[in-house]
Amino acid sequence: MTACPLGLAGQCYCANQVSSFASSQLPAKTAVLLLAHGSPENPAQVPEFLSYVTGGRPLPPPVVEEIRRRYSLIGFSPLACWTLLQADQLSQSLQMPVFVGMRNWKPFIADAVKAIAAQKIERVIAVCLAPQNSRTSVGLYRSAVVGDGNLPFQLDFVDEWHDQPLLAKAFAENLRAGWVKANAEYGGTLPIIFTAHSVPARTITEGDPYEAQSKETAQLVAKAAGLEADAWTFAFQSQGMSGGTWIGPTVEETILTLKAKGHTGVFIHPVGFLCDHVEVLYDIDIFFKQFAEKQGMRLWRAESLNGSKTLTAALAQLVRSRVETLTT
Repeated sequence: MTACPLGLAGQCYCANQVSSFASSQLPAKTAVLLLAHGSPENPAQVPEFLSYVTGGRPLPPPVVEEIRRRYSLIGFSPLACWTLLQADQLSQSLQMPVFVGMRNWKPFIADAVKAIAAQKIERVIAVCLAPQNSRTSVGLYRSAVVGDGNLPFQLDFVDEWHDQPLLAKAFAENLRAGWVKANAEYGGTLPIIFTAHSVPARTITEGDPYEAQSKETAQLVAKAAGLEADAWTFAFQSQGMSGGTWIGPTVEETILTLKAKGHTGVFIHPVGFLCDHVEVLYDIDIFFKQFAEKQGMRLWRAESLNGSKTLTAALAQLVRSRVETLTT
């Protein structure tokens, strides 16, 4: 048996394709489909992965090489592993089959739809593992599921769940644990930067709710963690390399602002991501940490939700509420 890249004892969801949510074990008329961005398994797959991200539009070779370099530095992106684990935990909680579909890598959304159809499932509750609604993420996931529109099942698509109370609780749990430890190491109280992935500015000016919802999630997490208003701020990370303006402020700008106020350390908590992947493992753990060090500052971050049981409870509550709607 191949060793689990995450070091998980027992089942491994990526190396050995093991799961406990096979629908042969859990026959049902209703299933859940978790949707995520997808991630290459190794740096050599980056060019093919990027072709899915851009819809076949070629990127400049320096951009491809830079992204490949980032994946080389982290060695392995565990996004699929954590997503499959989250699906398994959710299936066990709900006692329902839970499928996983990725927009830009295996297991692809189209393949998940085919697998669901083969199981003769009548209703599917689709949940994006991007709680804040944007046409650049959630909108594209919906299109990938719907395809040509001839779905063999009834689709209940969850467009947003950024304000789900248990989601805020899950983030707050990791925030408190990591922040208390970091403050002890620092010897003081670190300012907190909540982050979410940036999107093109035109997306927001055209009415996309993503920016407001990302900030609302941060506010709910801060409240759940019992933070004072002046204990935290918000920034957008991972701005794209393509042309055009992306929303900010950036994390780099925010670090400089905090430095100007006399801070020599910072604590980052991404609330737009539900597990570790390149935007966490490279952008925060490598790039932002090095940027902070060059400014004479230290940087810590909260652990990602990954296999959080509170995240599982949030997803389960979300699905149950949709099931009740379908049956009334």
